[in-house]
Amino acid sequence: MRILVTGGAGFIGSALVRYLVNEVGAEVLTFDKLTYAGNLASLKCVEPSANHRFVRADICDARAVTSALEAFQPDRIYHLAAESHVDRSIDGAADFITTNIVGTYTLLDCARRYWLVLEAARKTAFRFLHVSTDEVYGSLGETGHFSEETPYDPSSPYSASKAASDHLVMAWHRTYGFPGLVSNCSNNYGPYHFPEKLIPLTILNALHGRPLPVYGTGSNIRDWLYVDDHARALHLIASRGRLGATYNVGGRNERRNIEAVKTICGVLDRLRPGPEPHDRLITYVTDRPGHDFRYAIDASRLEGELGWQARETFETGIEKTVTWYIENEWWWRPLREKVYAGERLGTTVDAA
Repeated sequence: MRILVTGGAGFIGSALVRYLVNEVGAEVLTFDKLTYAGNLASLKCVEPSANHRFVRADICDARAVTSALEAFQPDRIYHLAAESHVDRSIDGAADFITTNIVGTYTLLDCARRYWLVLEAARKTAFRFLHVSTDEVYGSLGETGHFSEETPYDPSSPYSASKAASDHLVMAWHRTYGFPGLVSNCSNNYGPYHFPEKLIPLTILNALHGRPLPVYGTGSNIRDWLYVDDHARALHLIASRGRLGATYNVGGRNERRNIEAVKTICGVLDRLRPGPEPHDRLITYVTDRPGHDFRYAIDASRLEGELGWQARETFETGIEKTVTWYIENEWWWRPLREKVYAGERLGTTVDAA
């Protein structure tokens, strides 16, 4: 089986590539532009593998996409390439519109042309999995869960761009019969996570004795999903999911942001005790503009139809994640020193 993974040098993408290469044994082509969040170091363990190749290219470049498809001849495309950080979308939405919408259109157009000329058996077996986010659904109150039937109601430029790309994939399926599927996941965490997001930022700031910023009162709720559980789910969806269907992927691990931060502090107090408890570093900062209150995924379709279950609880996953960051300074230190030092993002609206 040959699988082309767009965005395969990113956080979720690299976890998926490692899983496909090391555990599934698929032939994988990683197709990645290597923006600030793309990191070849995340693929270090698969570099020597005969069943992995890498091409640096942009999904907005139709010639590059077509060339990769014709040369590699994939049986599937797993599409993860995207700009993904809400705060960065607040500061500058243009890259999100270009990559997430125009890039997805370009990839779909090239993939459909490739798919149309495949011989009958390969054409029938071909799959295109578009990996998206639960943020397209907007915000929940204290109760309820997002299901695959929840109406879209995006709040940020990021989530709006992902909502548009989801609709493109579904339109390609309905209009052209293109074999597409969509997955919408809750917040991921785990090893190799670029340190702009809450959990890796908290871990690294705590290790350096720096303030741990928490938006507002820290009461916003997220449903956390360990990235390796997500990788398994994606391959299962592409292998056994219904064409034209959406599958929500969630870990059933809801936590308030302040609870997540305090859990990390507790793990670090055990593994890297300092002169005082790490939660003394918690600092409440002005809330993010348009900050959705709560996300919670109902993963019943994925669990019931395909038999998937998350293996990690939030506590076991956080333990693994904190331990990984402590033991793998070689990966994150260059990023902190040369790419992103932990500064606050998404403040453009406040400054206007």
